[in-house]
Amino acid sequence: MLTNLFYTLKAHGVPVSIREHLDLLAALDANLVLADTEEFYYLARILLVKDEKHFDKYDKGFQAFMSGLESLEGLVEALIPDDWLRNEFIKQLSDEDKAKVKSLGGLDELIKQFKERLEEQKERHEGGNKWIGTGGTSPFGHGGYNPAGIRIGGPGGNRSAVKVWEKREFKNLDDSSDLSPRNMKVSLRRLRKFAREGAADKLDLDDTIRSTANNAGLLDIKMVPERHNAVKVLLFFDVGGSMDEYVQLCETLFSAARTEFKHMEYYYFHNFIYESVWKDNRRRHNERIPVLDILNRYSKDYKVIFIGDASMSPWEISYAGGSIEHNNSESGQAWMQRLMGSFDKTVWINPTRFEYWDFTQSIGIIRRMMEDRMYPLTAKGLEEAMTELSR
Repeated sequence: MLTNLFYTLKAHGVPVSIREHLDLLAALDANLVLADTEEFYYLARILLVKDEKHFDKYDKGFQAFMSGLESLEGLVEALIPDDWLRNEFIKQLSDEDKAKVKSLGGLDELIKQFKERLEEQKERHEGGNKWIGTGGTSPFGHGGYNPAGIRIGGPGGNRSAVKVWEKREFKNLDDSSDLSPRNMKVSLRRLRKFAREGAADKLDLDDTIRSTANNAGLLDIKMVPERHNAVKVLLFFDVGGSMDEYVQLCETLFSAARTEFKHMEYYYFHNFIYESVWKDNRRRHNERIPVLDILNRYSKDYKVIFIGDASMSPWEISYAGGSIEHNNSESGQAWMQRLMGSFDKTVWINPTRFEYWDFTQSIGIIRRMMEDRMYPLTAKGLEEAMTELSR
């Protein structure tokens, strides 16, 4: 039965391995989950899914697995050991309930009927007075009414249960889905380089133990600065024109980046990079910052990220005077080459859907200029871009 779960999850894109499958079997052998499909769902997710971006795929796969069960026998065998079934049932009985169980032929007869119905039942059942299911009057299942019943999964007590795998609470974490602030942050965390900076305010346990031992047992506390992400990032955002439809998405990316990167600077441009950029869109015509100043101000280890749809006339990239806003004396391509030559790592993030890239000539030009380091603005695209910047 659990082998089917393994293959169903793989078919839905969850990268589960045999090692993790064996861990799940060992957890069930240790009775970490007993007679509760919701707990089984969470236990399996903890052991089988190693990256939260796959939670949505796991939910889909788990739902398909549960819907595809031909019978409940395998699930019950995995989740309900015989000794637990008997002991747990007896503990929950009042004197009145025990009398009613006795009227049905006793506990052994009730368990015998339960196993017989497991063998007969071929599908999930809801309501009714015989089959193992939910919401009925059968003595087996949950969410229904029977004073001499065996509860199978669910909270019991005639409360309404909602299967968590059908709710799919983590659907925004799918790496091919539209971005949310949460999975943007998850993707940006691929770009990390930790260093200890600032005041020494964190206990260094290993060094404290070592120093105390060397000091004949006299306590010698050692402190170190807290570890921070020391990566330094330069963001260049394309604004205006065709980028207006991506404003909210870029704002979300900007917010996520400010949270993840301690050392971050940002600038704006329109369509393509020329001799100057700006920090405030309201004063873009009066307070321009020369790109040459940026080249001299920031060290080579800054990671440079351009965010734009790369959609424009080809001459805006390749020719002097090509800008639609001013008479640029040098081509945008020349300025881009200066930037790429001054910083070790550069990437371009494109919010345009990847399947449309081949229909815009300027996107192809910039991709070649960036040596194919252009990535779509999806969770997976951001991960790939951050991995490239980390190399």
